[in-house]
Amino acid sequence: MSIIIFIIILALLVLVHEYGHFIFAKRAGVRVDEFGIGYPPKAKTLFKRGETTFTLNWLPFGGFVKIFGENPADVDPNGPDVGRSLISKSKWTQASILFAGVFFNFILGFILLSLAFTIGVPTSVSEKTNIENIKDISLRVVSVAKDSPASEAFLKSGDKIISISTENAVWDMKSTGTLKAFVLENNNSPLSVKYEQSGVGKQAILIPKETEEGQAKMIGLAIDKIGTESLPIHMAFVEGFKMASKATGDIVVVIGGLVRDLFVGKPDLTGITGPVGIVGAVGDAATFGFSYLLTFAALISLNLAVINLIPFPALDGGRLFFLLIESIIKRPIPAKVSGIVNTIGFGLLLLLMVVVTFRDVKNLF
Repeated sequence: MSIIIFIIILALLVLVHEYGHFIFAKRAGVRVDEFGIGYPPKAKTLFKRGETTFTLNWLPFGGFVKIFGENPADVDPNGPDVGRSLISKSKWTQASILFAGVFFNFILGFILLSLAFTIGVPTSVSEKTNIENIKDISLRVVSVAKDSPASEAFLKSGDKIISISTENAVWDMKSTGTLKAFVLENNNSPLSVKYEQSGVGKQAILIPKETEEGQAKMIGLAIDKIGTESLPIHMAFVEGFKMASKATGDIVVVIGGLVRDLFVGKPDLTGITGPVGIVGAVGDAATFGFSYLLTFAALISLNLAVINLIPFPALDGGRLFFLLIESIIKRPIPAKVSGIVNTIGFGLLLLLMVVVTFRDVKNLF
């Protein structure tokens, strides 16, 4: 089921991205020859509207638009439609068409987050001064440290904590005292943790252990009071835009750091997740509720927007970078050169995907 949800989400995000290119190209008077759902090989021609053929393709991961003049070699200088090619338009018009996919992904992320706020999104009660819009407050796991007693006991983010106790004491979850203080007060005694995971009641015994730095013993469990915040529609869209803007800024910082590390020769791929890892995350989000799934899809859409703006060959950002160079040198980059660079870039992206997917599969075991 997680795979099906993942395919639906990915198809939606990529189709919205491609629709941005499509609608901006049509409004600019550029000919669009094909709008493909999925990637070739072609399975079926669905219909033809105007000059655009809509097709269904065998690989269900997204879609594409075939814009006339995207490849300059396809344009006949003496052809009847030369004025409707992409390369015949001004640099600003070309840039708007290339940027449209990114813009539509941001808009989709904003709309999905707004809908999530309307339905109700998980929020930390401790960060709110007004909790009248927050319902179903409970103590939840917000993070689990790697290789900690909590992770070895298979606790996960989102688990609902029922009780935490030692042999001689019970932690008062309504108090202001932290779990860390409770562990220290009881001389690092083993903790009995009763919790719910995906609606199933479970129990784990956590024995605090020292960190690698030899500091105080820990169980690797961070918890917080989490509730569901539901907002009126007008407030939901305001908060949705705020959250989309902040998330986009955070994504830019993270990806900027990855690109910087790559150029200085210290690439770190541990923060990158491929399709296999995303499928697992989709399954987790779906178990927490529809608003979680909407929020997760929104964040992927925003990630897709930022990643596509990276000035790397085969991405929209790379093509925008080529446009910038052409504007500076006042002449087009030879089609053969741009074709070779884009092919190499696409090959490197595929290689990165293979490496990340291999790591994700390895982590499953």
